[in-house]
Amino acid sequence: MDVLKRQPTAKGPEQWFTGDVYFDVIARGEEPSRVRVNTVRFSPGARTAWHSHAMGQTLHVTEGIGLVQARGGEVVVMKPGDTVYTPPGEWHWHGAAPENFMTHLAIWEGPGPDAGEETAWGEHVTDDEYGS
Repeated sequence: MDVLKRQPTAKGPEQWFTGDVYFDVIARGEEPSRVRVNTVRFSPGARTAWHSHAMGQTLHVTEGIGLVQARGGEVVVMKPGDTVYTPPGEWHWHGAAPENFMTHLAIWEGPGPDAGEETAWGEHVTDDEYGS
């Protein structure tokens, strides 16, 4: 058994996020495990850019009110206790509602060795997309 040292909280980079977003890495598995788990905190109106995950992603909201949208789909409201799964390769974004903070656990797997990129990042979500 290993007790893992807590890593410092990191600010989400501007190329991946709009607004103030902070995350704490909880787990970053090494082969044979490839699980990744982050606690992600979004300020009101903050959100990810469009992105997809090679192995899919699960979001579990722990506090606040959030929004999530798959490309071409409706914006869905997320509340504490809600769990959302995006399948491999599905382009999506997620973030906080305009007037609320939101915290979620982000859970995903890294691809196997030499299997390509873990997360593909696209363009920022526009205000019109966010407001829809």
